[in-house]
This record gives sequence, C-alpha cells and structure tokens, in this order.
Amino acid sequence: MSIIYRQASINDYHFLREMLYEALFVAEGKKPLPKSTLDLPEISKYIDNWAPPGDFGIIVVDGEKHIGAVWGRLFKSNNKGYGYIDEKTPELTMAVKNYYRNRGIGAELMRRFLILAKEKGYNAVSLSVDKRNRAANFYLGMGFKIINEAETVYTMKMLL
Repeated sequence: MSIIYRQASINDYHFLREMLYEALFVAEGKKPLPKSTLDLPEISKYIDNWAPPGDFGIIVVDGEKHIGAVWGRLFKSNNKGYGYIDEKTPELTMAVKNYYRNRGIGAELMRRFLILAKEKGYNAVSLSVDKRNRAANFYLGMGFKIINEAETVYTMKMLL
C-alpha cells in the first residue's frame, strides 16, 4: 500500500459523491439504498456546489485508487444538515471504502481533517450518526461527544 493523504479540491466532486453514498447508513439485513438517494435535497446538500476554500476536506489515495474522504461544510439555519449545531460549526461527512476499513486509515484521515479544520479557524466540528452504525464507536473513540440523542441518531461534536 502506498497511502497518501491530501487536501480535497474542486476536482474531487465526483469522488465525494461516491463517498457520500458510502456514508449513508443501511441497517444490517436491509437492502442498499438506490443511488438516486444522492439526488434528494436533504442528502445532495452535503456535496452540491462543493468548492474550497469554504468547503474543505482530506482525500486518501492508495496508489492511483481513491479510497476515502472526510469533508466539512457549513450549513445555514434555514438549510440544516442532520448534524447541524450552528452556522459557525462545519458538519463533516466521512467514508472509507469497505476493503480499507479497520486498518487505521480512517483514524489518520480524521486526525488530519481535525488539524485542517483548526487551521481554518474553526473551534469545533459536528456530525450525525445512526446509533446502530459501527462508526458511532469510531467517532466516540476519536473524542467526539454526544450532544443530542434522537430515536436512532446521535449528533456529535468535537471541540478543536
């Protein structure tokens, strides 16, 4: 493996769309969501018109193969994301391709993203995760705190 982490650019839109699909939680035993789910306004807003410097993220590549991403974006109070806290806290989305999970790649990806968010002047980042998703334990292990709990979802926040 020749793993490289780099900042996301506007040219990464299509890969971020692919990773957004990967990030959608499907409970065990359920059918995968149709790809058209990405076109729903409440989902597509995580990548619609994605462009740095306002939007930012880290891409991880193995050789020529894109294998994971984490990105953040700010939402307005009239267009909240699922993990919305306020207009000054970026909400992140993260996914690593299944084959590359449980190898420390996600932890390093997150670590680099948090450094980047801090460098951009943010004091915190947030996210939303289904309680049944194994990623919830990953985020807790990375230091995220549960700040809101709904029926099946946690809203988490990490101070930087």
